[in-house]
Amino acid sequence: MEIAQPLLERLAGIRGEVLAALASGEPVYGVNTGMGAMSKVRLSEAEQRIHQRNLLLGRAVGGPPWLPADEARAVLLGRLRTFLNGDAGVSVELIQQLVALINSNVVVQIPAEGAGSAGEIIPLAHAFGSFEPGPKEGIALLAGIPGATGRAALHVVRARRLADRLSAVAAGAISVVGANRAPYQPLAGRGDDVLAGELARLLELAGPEAEPRGLQAPVSFRVAGQVIAHVRRSVDDLDGAVGRAFDGVTDSPAYLGGEFVGTAGFHGIDLTAYCDHLVAALVHAAEVSAARLHRLLDPAVTGLPAQLAHEPGPQAGLVVVHKRAVATTHRLRRLTLPTAIGTVETSNGQEDVQTFSWEAVGNLGEALRLTREVTACELLAVYQAFTLAKRPLPPSLQAVADVVPPIDADRPFGADLTRLLETVLQP
Repeated sequence: MEIAQPLLERLAGIRGEVLAALASGEPVYGVNTGMGAMSKVRLSEAEQRIHQRNLLLGRAVGGPPWLPADEARAVLLGRLRTFLNGDAGVSVELIQQLVALINSNVVVQIPAEGAGSAGEIIPLAHAFGSFEPGPKEGIALLAGIPGATGRAALHVVRARRLADRLSAVAAGAISVVGANRAPYQPLAGRGDDVLAGELARLLELAGPEAEPRGLQAPVSFRVAGQVIAHVRRSVDDLDGAVGRAFDGVTDSPAYLGGEFVGTAGFHGIDLTAYCDHLVAALVHAAEVSAARLHRLLDPAVTGLPAQLAHEPGPQAGLVVVHKRAVATTHRLRRLTLPTAIGTVETSNGQEDVQTFSWEAVGNLGEALRLTREVTACELLAVYQAFTLAKRPLPPSLQAVADVVPPIDADRPFGADLTRLLETVLQP
């Protein structure tokens, strides 16, 4: 990765203006003053020279567990993206140092938890603790919510991929039970292009059914389009919030219109709320998936052997796979508490509210992981149902047969689920 020269030249010009403005001696929060409740304390020139480095050192109070490598990289990319707007007024040298860190593929240790501030100064202090910041650059490295934004951008990509897999698995279940296709007619999505598109997708993936097993399949089958369409809408909403966070003013004080302006881009309620919204959509999708899985074990629904066992009675079949899905769904429900609810004062009252965007995006990552796990449980049942029905797997599920051997007896199905999660359903 490298930054285009014209952009670097523009940023260098802004940096020159920032340094000239700082030379006037006017108070600039966090640069020639203290931070938070100490913002009324003016710093001497000697104190200013060490203050920016101290900002990073004194706020690195986190610890394990650390972010996984891909999310740690997303934090660095998020910070770079916000710096390229120019509002932070950091030097080209700092930007190049950040680019070099990203290109090095070094995994920076960033705490996954414990960001109890207005913004994310604790994880960002860890992310950039090796830097030697110049005037205003320490506070700029800590400003805003670039880490949560970068991680959310990564989760948007993963959520879109998961939505496609939810469609494929649900369509497989619809097909193998011989569900009536009437609920999936795109005309039923009138006034909602996302829903109409999802219904058309399910209809195509499931294929036609000339002789449905009944007039109506269980509700968990019939509402698949509405459930997955809501997931897709929620992903789009979060993607919009990510774009606004990257393009908006997140530095504080930001250099805007030739002067330093204190801003509140660190609050992140937009991003936090849409992370929570997507979590709720995923949890509902997982609940519906677990319900379909339960119906797949029922001969009255499928016309297949009980519990999808090759020999019901001597064999338990996939009933315990459903129990794992139930446990995972129960855990998922605990993630649906709105993250921004429950503010606590810090900094002697200077920071008297937070949105906990760092926690919100962490919850989203966990919701994606657990929803994949429930989906894997349903996928294993769909695969076995097709096998017992002696019907070929649909093209969208063909990859399952490459990693899951035929199920003709009870065995440790956890190994099969792990293989599905690592291959067919990988993030």
